[in-house]
Amino acid sequence: MMRLIASVVCLLAASGGAIAAAAPSAAGPFSVPSSAGPEPSRPLAGRGADNLAAFARAYGYVRFFYPGDAAAQADWTLVAIAGVRQVEDASSPRDLAKRLEAVLRPLAPEFRAWPTATLPPKAEPIPVGPGQRWRHEGVGLKVPSRYMSLRVPAEAGAASDLFTASLPGGVSVRLPLVTPKTGEISPYAVAQMPDKAALASYSAEDRATRLADIVIVWNVFQHFYPYFDVVGGDWLGQLPPALIGAAAAPDAVSFRPVLSGLLTALHDGHGSVVGPGPTQQMLPVAWEWIEGRLVVLAAAPGTGLAPGDVVTTLNGRDVKDLLAEKEALISGATPQWKRWRSSQALKQGPAGSKIALTGERSNGAPLSVTVQVVPNPEALKIRPAKPAPLSDLAPGVVYVDLDRIKDAELDAALPQLAAAKGVIFDMRGYPGNVTPRFLSHFRDEAIYSAEWNIPVALRPDRQAVTWKTARWRLPPSEPRLKGNAVFITDGRAISKAESFMGVVEGAKLGPIVGETTAGTNGDVNPLTLPGDYTLTWTGLRVIKQDGAPHHGVGVRPTVEVHRTVAGVRAGRDEQLEAALALAQGVSARM
Repeated sequence: MMRLIASVVCLLAASGGAIAAAAPSAAGPFSVPSSAGPEPSRPLAGRGADNLAAFARAYGYVRFFYPGDAAAQADWTLVAIAGVRQVEDASSPRDLAKRLEAVLRPLAPEFRAWPTATLPPKAEPIPVGPGQRWRHEGVGLKVPSRYMSLRVPAEAGAASDLFTASLPGGVSVRLPLVTPKTGEISPYAVAQMPDKAALASYSAEDRATRLADIVIVWNVFQHFYPYFDVVGGDWLGQLPPALIGAAAAPDAVSFRPVLSGLLTALHDGHGSVVGPGPTQQMLPVAWEWIEGRLVVLAAAPGTGLAPGDVVTTLNGRDVKDLLAEKEALISGATPQWKRWRSSQALKQGPAGSKIALTGERSNGAPLSVTVQVVPNPEALKIRPAKPAPLSDLAPGVVYVDLDRIKDAELDAALPQLAAAKGVIFDMRGYPGNVTPRFLSHFRDEAIYSAEWNIPVALRPDRQAVTWKTARWRLPPSEPRLKGNAVFITDGRAISKAESFMGVVEGAKLGPIVGETTAGTNGDVNPLTLPGDYTLTWTGLRVIKQDGAPHHGVGVRPTVEVHRTVAGVRAGRDEQLEAALALAQGVSARM
């Protein structure tokens, strides 16, 4: 297997913190004094948003698709920060074109920018012969990773590899996508980002650093997000408001919602932002949104809460209004995932804080309690009542909770499961401690997962993308599970959980009881930004076995069952009850 190494070389011997705090000088975009403090926030004025949008587009083209040695070795964090300072106050298209070239031509000598209303400069022909280009499988933001960015051999001189684009601010740009090979091409994958420690040294209290973050993250998604043709929307149109928000954000903490808002346009259930801010803890409560109400399923002793209680306000605010606010900043491919994330986010508060809850007790009496948040590991121990992870639910019927069981326990139980009349697999959660190999015990022939397709990009703006495809192959294993297999799932099941459920759906292993899954699958590709923000997003596309899309669709139940407030108050789990009935008396073979 190819050994992966990072190859990120600084343009200047200067500290990231000093650069982040610096202002541009007359000597050029990379000659920056180290003594200046963070630039305070101020709104973009005049042409500023268009100028920065033009720089963002040009930056992405050169960074990710110009294969020359200087660009491949550049400190692109420094380029982004210095570049936004250099181009923001350009006074005209001609001035903007000159500034873009001042920033980017030292890295890509063939790069040209000019006012769109004028004739382009004459293009110097690229000599025909051996050359090099970028090949991005996803995008290699770190190494090692299944996502890779490599410079690979290519034939130089083709006219189609001279890329031209019209940009905001009245300018156009041109650059070659293949350049002559100057030496041996390294066979190693290249990290397109410095390591996390280096990026944490930058301060997002600095306005230019926040603007550079938008430039960087917008480009990663513009060129490599695999689902724009599924989710639709105007990603180009997201760039100006994100830049405006970054410029005006008063500090690093208030910048987080700007990044979160940008991610919502991806409609990606993996999309999230972690960054500077006070430590958040959680209420020691398990609750869900059931029949349009926030219903307590379990609570720690001493909270004054009990299963079946309905919460209507938090600190005096209606939970429906709070949910709407949370969901506005949550990226998700389906409403059920956004609702799950938002309802769980309502538990959060600064460390040591207390949250006042009002509502209705399960007996109809008024509810009014104040509960203190606790450290997250303690809060996450509070779970709704379920049978033991591996238990006899009824004569001849075994229950397996895939959210809690471990591989070793499941392997040891295989003889028990093989002898059972029925087995219920509960996938309402995430299979963090179990692999999919148990699924190989259901068939006499191999079964397969959905297809995982990594986008392969040779050109900017997702032009002519091809796909690198893989999937699980699960060969048959003994002992065979021949009883009625039933699976329970709901809208919180995402990613690996949906890989499991996709096998169940595609191979028709048994009835699926409950609700539709989150509709987001595929390995994440974390992106760390200057200022110590980490963004997660989906780096590959998942296609169901029959060729249908998974994203935004999920795995639908064959027997739809929803929990009810009355059921919770009566101590019932209607989804589990429906699964038990099927396991006891209805064949699961479909």
